[in-house]
Amino acid sequence: MAENSNPDVLYTIVDEAPELASASFLPIIRSFASAAGVTVGTKDISLAGRILATFPENLTEDQRQSDDLAELGQLVKTPDANVIKLPNISASVPQLVAAVKELQSQGYDIPDYPEDPKTDAEKAVRARFDAIKGSAVNPVLREGNSDRRAAKAVKNYAQSHPHRMGAWRSDSKTHVSSMPGNDFFANEVAATLTADQAGDAKIEFVAKDGAVTVLKDKWPLIEGEVVDATFMSAKALSAFLADEIEASKKDGVLFSLHLKATMMKVSDPIIFGHAVKAWLAPIFDKYGDQLAAAGVNPNSGMGDVLDRIAGMDNAAEILADVDALNADRPAMYMVNSDKGITNLHVPSDVIIDASMPALIRAGGKGWGPDGKEADTNCVIPDNCYAPVYDEAINFFKANGALNPATAGTVQNVGLMAQKAEEYGSHPTTFEAPADGAIRIVLANGEVLHSLDVEAGDIWRACTAKKAPIENWIQLAIDRQRLTGAQAIFWLDANRAHDAELIKYVKPALEAAGVADKFTIMAPREATRASLETITAGNDSIAITGNVLRDYLTDLFPILELGTSAKMLSIVKLMNGGGMFETGAGGSAPKHVQQLVEENHLRWDSMGEFCALSESLNFLADMKGNAKAGVLGAAAEAATQGILDNDRSPSRKVGEPDNRDSHYWFARYWAEALAAQSDDADLAAHFAPIAKELAEKEDAILAELAAAQGKPAEIGGYYHPSAELKAKVMRPSATLNTIIG
Repeated sequence: MAENSNPDVLYTIVDEAPELASASFLPIIRSFASAAGVTVGTKDISLAGRILATFPENLTEDQRQSDDLAELGQLVKTPDANVIKLPNISASVPQLVAAVKELQSQGYDIPDYPEDPKTDAEKAVRARFDAIKGSAVNPVLREGNSDRRAAKAVKNYAQSHPHRMGAWRSDSKTHVSSMPGNDFFANEVAATLTADQAGDAKIEFVAKDGAVTVLKDKWPLIEGEVVDATFMSAKALSAFLADEIEASKKDGVLFSLHLKATMMKVSDPIIFGHAVKAWLAPIFDKYGDQLAAAGVNPNSGMGDVLDRIAGMDNAAEILADVDALNADRPAMYMVNSDKGITNLHVPSDVIIDASMPALIRAGGKGWGPDGKEADTNCVIPDNCYAPVYDEAINFFKANGALNPATAGTVQNVGLMAQKAEEYGSHPTTFEAPADGAIRIVLANGEVLHSLDVEAGDIWRACTAKKAPIENWIQLAIDRQRLTGAQAIFWLDANRAHDAELIKYVKPALEAAGVADKFTIMAPREATRASLETITAGNDSIAITGNVLRDYLTDLFPILELGTSAKMLSIVKLMNGGGMFETGAGGSAPKHVQQLVEENHLRWDSMGEFCALSESLNFLADMKGNAKAGVLGAAAEAATQGILDNDRSPSRKVGEPDNRDSHYWFARYWAEALAAQSDDADLAAHFAPIAKELAEKEDAILAELAAAQGKPAEIGGYYHPSAELKAKVMRPSATLNTIIG
């Protein structure tokens, strides 16, 4: 359970590999910070923690957990906020169900997730769960816009120690496929609200017979807010997916689907389900009624479908037909070919902002079911952001792989505050119940947007508020002034939403007298311009909306640095506080698997190191805490020491892992504090610690190495035991004695 004090710095309790690493690193942070009178508390935003906080009436007094996400959501609206945020799970339904089962097995009386709620009670439980799944955390905490970039030390290291890149061939068959029309991009409409239009709006479905159903009531909209509406045709989507399955077979390439079913927790699981159904179309045609009776839901993925079929009376017959169908389908892109886990197995397994950069870095190759790399049909149904990946692939086919040793860098200024754009659309996304129209009716009775839909179409609305937009533009102006780098607003004048943003951007740049320092380009053109810039060794600033912020701060770092986990991510909260994010967690599940099997954690805490120094420096600036500033500067020196001496974790068991890197960080941090002359008390305090850490290096490293090579018990995947985590992640008695 998290603490409820009022500390100087809040460190988030999260999930998977980042949380395991915290069991080793957080005691070091607290020990060092306490010497400077800096307190470090925690708030639990893990998936398990959020589930427990949602059902307090089901739990004993000892089991109950405070709603830390809600508390943190209030804190980030204050100037006192200083939060180090690690990556948390944005849960798909299968992950949510698995987490509930684990908690139940640990004695927590959490209700089952109702996949098909019938009664009012089941619908109420489902509504509470739906507030947890998907991107439930970031919209609450991101009360500011994003400033993401590679720290100078990290970029310098990447250039002097370039990572391996896959070779691109001009005749590669790898390509991106998107719908020819009738998608979210094609159907989007947008408007900026006037004062007369502000107030509580509602979203209605109007049936063909004129009957009106309110889908959402009391939806608050304010003056200056950009309000979008759009839909994706279910029929067009299904036809497109069927065509791409056949095209993949004809071209002899892997079929792969790339979505973000975690962040886009309503729309993308539905799209994913259409893909599963398209792949298994003959099975659903033949056994549809029986599958429905067995509770088969393609939105949950192929794995769940096959598990439910296995429990049916005629399982052998159906599974034989599935095997015959798979043999006739194209080879599928695999999550884990050794274990037979396919692209369509679980909706949260293939996340576009991790999967597409990895494929591009590998020279356009994906892993097939035979365990070999192959060219791939990258199916990204919607055209809003698919052109970014399409253009990147085309660029590298023509020019060869990026050279990390000479490449410049792409920084990002991202509009994300106050649930901006698509990532805030979860409560306003609906599957059309029948043919008709879905419309937005404003408080004054005006119909802002009305779109004709057919049964099963995926309709969504989203907004971006005036204050965050203006703050985003100013942040871009400030960043360009500080760097002098090329600065591009990635906005498409032919997209309805972007056209409304451009109406804000152009006047603001002109008023600031800096219009000549910025360009506005559609994502495809901006991708090419940025790749040309960094290929020449120069830098660029990508000024983007919320989704592109997410996608680009994986794409470019993975190409430049080999990982996005080492990015410096600063959220300048609009009311004066700061939130310091620590990079992506997309590969965290595989890291946990390796730890459990081999007691080796390859998670790289470089993101945490960078965020820590920024948080301490922010504390020094905002609170006038000079000692915090000394700690921050020394933490920067320790980060540089990790890079200069190649102390980052290895991927292989028996070699240094995450815990070794924490020892080295503590040692370099102590040595920097002992050597500095700005604070004599801190120097005196850390001199003996630095000396002891150096003198006992052999013993500490031997104790850390001895822990590896055998299974590790942590007591749970989603809700591990604090005691077992500490035992596994702090195996050096010598180091623990020194640190405390």
